Amino acid sequence: MQTAPSPPVSPPDGPAGARLAGRIDRLQRRVTDLTKAMPLAERLGAGAQQALLSAVGAVVAYLPTQALGLREGFWGAITAIAVMQTEFGAARNTGRDQVIGSAIGGAIAVAVVLTLGQGLGFYILAVVLSVLACAALNVGSASRLAAITATIIILVPHSGSPQHMLLSRVGEVAWGALVGLGLVWLFQRLREAQSEKKSGMAGGGGAGPRIAR
Repeated sequence: MQTAPSPPVSPPDGPAGARLAGRIDRLQRRVTDLTKAMPLAERLGAGAQQALLSAVGAVVAYLPTQALGLREGFWGAITAIAVMQTEFGAARNTGRDQVIGSAIGGAIAVAVVLTLGQGLGFYILAVVLSVLACAALNVGSASRLAAITATIIILVPHSGSPQHMLLSRVGEVAWGALVGLGLVWLFQRLREAQSEKKSGMAGGGGAGPRIAR
């Protein structure tokens, strides 16, 4: 099965952090090389599983958004696809980063709009502050989504207030992350049950027939 890409890890500061970051980078490149070296049939099988998870997650996250009062439900679908990994730990970390990033970027963008305005310079300031806030809070892996959320709130035209845009964005991302995590958890439980069943059948098959007395 194709190994899910690991989310970025925030290493400690100083020389030790630089060495750890280098090791993580080498390990990620090694995983990528091993994945590329898989036979075509295995790559297609892993890709089919990932495609099915992504499609189901996107649909499940998108369909109920109108009933939940989320006007831009496609963000829930996008988040569900981003969270979808075949390993629950990786999916959980990605989902956490999605929610934290959208909350930080959205809050900073709203504060900038309400206090300064929506000019280009203020937009740049909001992006810079969003990334710096993620670094200060040691959630650097969420910085990209924080900057994206700030971009959406300041540059994308919308009818409601910036505060409403923030709540909608965070709600859509949280809903998509919840759907993605739930489906990945269910997929992993089913896969473990199937593996245990196969192991049980293999163990029972070697016992041989019993002799009736």
